Amino acid sequence: MGLRITHIPLRLATGAYILNAGLGKTALDDGTAAYLQSAASRAFPQVSQFEAQQFATFLAASEITIGSALLAPFIPSRLAGLALLAFSAGMLTMYFTTPEMTMEDGVRPSPDGVALAKDSWLAGIALALILDRRKK
Repeated sequence: MGLRITHIPLRLATGAYILNAGLGKTALDDGTAAYLQSAASRAFPQVSQFEAQQFATFLAASEITIGSALLAPFIPSRLAGLALLAFSAGMLTMYFTTPEMTMEDGVRPSPDGVALAKDSWLAGIALALILDRRKK
């Protein structure tokens, strides 16, 4: 399945947001790169094996690639949705595995977790792109 007209708002909104986030990470200072790496390594310990700037470069490239795939009309919606689902799953893993991000129930966001909790919307959009089927 290619690009359906009903997918355009979903892909434009998420693609522009993620692309912009990635472009903003292309020139991070060492402190910000180390902070992002530290946050990610709580959920994904393997991340600590990279240098902070190397991780920041990888993160920026990943976001730019995913954002661009969502914006490119020649990329099928299911494929773009799969990339978005992988990205949002990583962000939600960070959210759920960092105790400071949620309230005592482990689900509702704490004030510190609101920024990552919004990635649940990205997961929902990804699933909509993946599961949408044409009627025959």
